[in-house]
Amino acid sequence: MGSTGRSAPLRVDAQRNLEHVLRAAREVFGELGYGAPMEDVARRARVGVGTVYRRFPSKDVLVRRIAEEETSRLTDQARSALGQEDEPWSALSRFLRTSVASGAGRLLPPQVLRVGADAEDASAAPGSADGETRVPHQRQGVGQADLRVVAPRSAAEAGLDDDSGAAELLEVVGRLVGRARESGELRGDVTVADVLLVIATAAPALPDPAHQAAASARLLDILLEGLRSRPA
Repeated sequence: MGSTGRSAPLRVDAQRNLEHVLRAAREVFGELGYGAPMEDVARRARVGVGTVYRRFPSKDVLVRRIAEEETSRLTDQARSALGQEDEPWSALSRFLRTSVASGAGRLLPPQVLRVGADAEDASAAPGSADGETRVPHQRQGVGQADLRVVAPRSAAEAGLDDDSGAAELLEVVGRLVGRARESGELRGDVTVADVLLVIATAAPALPDPAHQAAASARLLDILLEGLRSRPA
């Protein structure tokens, strides 16, 4: 078994169990955050916790699998927006609408959004010397302390490993942000970190799917207005 839980082809029943576990993990982590226990994943998948651990020997391995798949999906959505929209603002807003509608914000990988309870460094402003943007944000399953979301300007500054796919995601989203900023439609102080934060903020986990979709769409409309530049 590799580090992400992938192995040789599985029997039909084993493959079905794996799909159930992955689907349940996306739902549970999306609702409760990556701090949710493996027992919750097993319960949602309707399998024994031993079945989960046979495929994923630790929660870190399962989290990495879900995070990598989500990163790949977000990257595909960003590339699609770049390829299908000629106008920079339309491309950026298309990416945001697609990613929020898919619920991506509830599963943004820890490699991309590094969340910590240490608020002492939160005074660094966007574009500061350390190259990081820090924005107050609270995420489920992390704790009640003052939290910060840190999204470096480059993958290298974040220490992201090449196989995580996070570096590629940051690069593609950076192109969307750069084009929209250069066109004058995106506020000049908006960073990749801000765009990722919009995805996370506009994807609340609500029990009713219709209410969740409506709330996400409404919140995203408000956030998009905040991202647009205004005439002097």
